[in-house]
Amino acid sequence: MKWLAWFRQGTLQSVVLNVIAACSVLVVLGALYFYLYLPGATNHGETITVPDLTGMKHAELEAFLSQLDLRLEVNDSSYSEEQDPLTVLRQFPHAGMQVKEGRKIFVTLNRVTAPTVPLPNLVDGSRMNAELVLKSNELRTGRIILEPSPMLNLVREMRYKGQPIEAGTRIPKGSYIDLVVGDGNGPADFTIGTLVGDTYERALFKLSGWSLHLGEVHIPDDVDTTGQENFVFRQYPLPGDSVRVGDPVELWLAPKGYVPKDEDSN
Repeated sequence: MKWLAWFRQGTLQSVVLNVIAACSVLVVLGALYFYLYLPGATNHGETITVPDLTGMKHAELEAFLSQLDLRLEVNDSSYSEEQDPLTVLRQFPHAGMQVKEGRKIFVTLNRVTAPTVPLPNLVDGSRMNAELVLKSNELRTGRIILEPSPMLNLVREMRYKGQPIEAGTRIPKGSYIDLVVGDGNGPADFTIGTLVGDTYERALFKLSGWSLHLGEVHIPDDVDTTGQENFVFRQYPLPGDSVRVGDPVELWLAPKGYVPKDEDSN
């Protein structure tokens, strides 16, 4: 053909036309690749709306997502007493987002058992304080059981599932703790508890709960309390003595580990 022969000439004009022709072919092939082949191969413009998985059970997720051409990935666990075990608490991407086919949906599942926390010491504190401390430790106030005592609303005992429980015992989050508190109608005379070993601040807190007030405070002559936390190493009336509401209580204070000379000599 004459036009092919013309392209094969060695003139500058034929070289330029060859270059233009080659570029034109590349442009056409590029357009076909990007606008016809690539969109079909990658589903360009086709997206899936992420469904809301919150509350769904783990056993149902795999089949449900596969129907939508999505994949499942469990990447974390947490705990909520408001949801059933092994149900979805959180997800990413979030519900309503647009994603490609085959996209992984990461979920956080609810644990089978609740994590445990140590029970704080509520004995000898007020009922109001006990309820606040329980809430801050993700525990709940159960029944309030009144017992005869001149100290109104002073916590005398903690109970879990109907049985006495000691401070420090680990129990599941969300557990109910029953409080045995004074009804304020007990006898005027009662037995004082121990303050020995308590910090000064803790001792004052107990005295307030017992409706007693602080008497004289004694610090040994050979003790320097500057900048140190002080603990009670002796009290009067003694633990177990009978006292009356409003009575003063004397305290002897010293830094932790102090041994009185009279006890040391024994």
